[in-house]
Amino acid sequence: MTMFIHVFADSLKYDEHGLIPAIVQDADTQQVLMMAWMNKEAVGRTLSSGETHFWSRSRQELWHKGGTSGNIQKVVEIRVDCDVDTLLIFVKPAGPACHTGETSCFYRTESEFIYRDTEWGKGIVEQFGEDHGHYSYGSENTSE
Repeated sequence: MTMFIHVFADSLKYDEHGLIPAIVQDADTQQVLMMAWMNKEAVGRTLSSGETHFWSRSRQELWHKGGTSGNIQKVVEIRVDCDVDTLLIFVKPAGPACHTGETSCFYRTESEFIYRDTEWGKGIVEQFGEDHGHYSYGSENTSE
């Protein structure tokens, strides 16, 4: 690990589990692709390889984005937020970022999630119809 990588990785503010959130954004389209967690080793591997690496909290292991799918993400730039506790990584993706096959992991609005993916929301739509399957910001007139 070069001195630059070592100093950069050591200077970040990780949480109590040794992790830092990393938001990944397409460098060309500016679309937010995903959010994942990195530990110090993932930060170092990302910088040294030029491709994103993350820490899987569920599997408790490092993973190379696209290592099995081929949908790697070539790093263009890494930015650090003002508190030094979140990374924004601009990439050139080789394919979809989401394991579902969607370009971005953020492919659903809150209304789409609630009214299509939760039992409560499905019940509202079933009982009152599709016109009730949306949320109006700042409105007290919501179905409960």
